[in-house]
Amino acid sequence: MIVSSPRLDIRRFRPSDVAAFAAYRSDPSVARYQSWTAPVPLDEARQLVESFAAAAEDAPDWFQYAVELRAERVLIGDVAICRQGTVAELGFTLAPAYQGQGYAAEAVRAVLTRVFATGVHKVAAECDARNEASARLLDRLGFTREGLRREHTWLKDEWTDDLLFGLLSRDWSG
Repeated sequence: MIVSSPRLDIRRFRPSDVAAFAAYRSDPSVARYQSWTAPVPLDEARQLVESFAAAAEDAPDWFQYAVELRAERVLIGDVAICRQGTVAELGFTLAPAYQGQGYAAEAVRAVLTRVFATGVHKVAAECDARNEASARLLDRLGFTREGLRREHTWLKDEWTDDLLFGLLSRDWSG
């Protein structure tokens, strides 16, 4: 385990996560605002989980944290951090059955606390402007809305607007 929160264990991915990972990433409502297309085949999920498990947490690249609900010992989502020196980028995904219960905020809060403790100065995040749930989560966590890029991303056969967010270490209250 890398870090824990009151209800969650945030850890490295492991081979036993493949089926749950493929299941929530295959849900069209989860994939809607993401770069992948549902469904996510088991072979592809297995390759991704293997690469996540082998990644170095402090490398200047994406590191994917597995989010496990401790009471049920089940993978419910993932949080990703891409470190580039003292700036990092954040991403998160949660299975639909566990949305709206505070798990995403709890997981992201735990990861942010860990990341800021390593000397990161700023964490940035962006989301599709239609993804109101993600934007609300970032607002609740103290991120500042820094901008809107109109029709910036070509995703799934349409131009989408991107909301940009940032959180400075001095503004992080944990």
